[in-house]
Amino acid sequence: MSKVRVLVGTRKGAFILTSDGKREKWEVNGPHFTGWEIYHMKGSPVNPERIYASQTSGWFGQVLQRSNDGGKTWEAPGGGVTVEQGRMPKGESNRFVYDTSPATGKPLTTHQWYDGTQHPWEFKRVWHLEPSLTDAETVYAGVEDAAIFRSTDGSKTWQELSGLRGHGTGPKWQPGAGGMCLHTIILDPSNPNRIWIAISAAGAFRTDDGGKTWKPINKGLKSNYIPNPEAEIGHCVHHIAMNPKRPGVLFMQKHWDVMRSDNAGDQWTEISGNLPTDFGFAIDVHAHKPETIYVVPIKSDSEHFPLEGKLRVYRSKTGGNEWEPLTKGLPQSNCYVDILRDAMAVDTLDECGVYFGTTGGQVYCSADAGDTWAPIASFLPPVLSVEVQTLP
Repeated sequence: MSKVRVLVGTRKGAFILTSDGKREKWEVNGPHFTGWEIYHMKGSPVNPERIYASQTSGWFGQVLQRSNDGGKTWEAPGGGVTVEQGRMPKGESNRFVYDTSPATGKPLTTHQWYDGTQHPWEFKRVWHLEPSLTDAETVYAGVEDAAIFRSTDGSKTWQELSGLRGHGTGPKWQPGAGGMCLHTIILDPSNPNRIWIAISAAGAFRTDDGGKTWKPINKGLKSNYIPNPEAEIGHCVHHIAMNPKRPGVLFMQKHWDVMRSDNAGDQWTEISGNLPTDFGFAIDVHAHKPETIYVVPIKSDSEHFPLEGKLRVYRSKTGGNEWEPLTKGLPQSNCYVDILRDAMAVDTLDECGVYFGTTGGQVYCSADAGDTWAPIASFLPPVLSVEVQTLP
């Protein structure tokens, strides 16, 4: 019987949850990297025992950790001792250096905020890790301030794909409330040269040549909080999801509005339909039914909690516009948690499982595609990310 491994990043460490294919009883292992913010963990689809983790501290900085045994042990590639031994890991995994512009050969030094002031590009943290679909040693990192890096030696050394920041709009990118983070990376399984990314609050971009050049893909987005609501850039995209069996069809949770593109992002259409509110962070797609989408609406951009204190996942089986609330097993009173952008995931078992974590420290699982829910971990630190591995 298949097994499931759920990778949970929190404000105070990482946790690994495991179960068999029934997904009824769960073993909770952790915390790993106790006291550190783990913004994201993700396993390699080529080697499921290889897991990458982004370990961050405002005091010690950024460290990339790697496991070769499914999370039992960890190392910071490039040498040095592990943080559990009481000292900061040393080595190339902590070196992310912004590159020069491929267009001019000169460093990109500043970007402009809405008030017209210039601010230097600063490396703060790794928000998202995306392992290659074909090579366990290759992994991409989305960072703050917004940039994408690639490692081809298992996260030991990193090189910026500087064509993204070198795009002509780069100096005009501006941060959202959570910073100027590159938080979404999607690799096209049918085209190794195609990558989608999303930045808060610059928008969505795509490369069709392996990262050399990039284009904004924000046509159809409308954001009333920026000077030109239909501008080429400046839209606060919260997350993008895709079913790998149907690359090119994308679903987006934006800062207000749920959107859909049927042409790889060249044009977007709103599909918020009958949602009670279309503000939220997380969005995902059923593993086997590419027209089934999941979102978790929250009240507003200033009140980050479920409407009426009722935790409800909304599902559309029609690709958007028609949505149904999923509540069975979820708290329906006095619930004021948030679900962050990387805190929802699906497994690939025959009966698709859906998972999400909350800022209240709960991780929920639905083993029947959303019909019923049950907590599989509680009282964790606030959950930053949830990823799922389906194992043989």
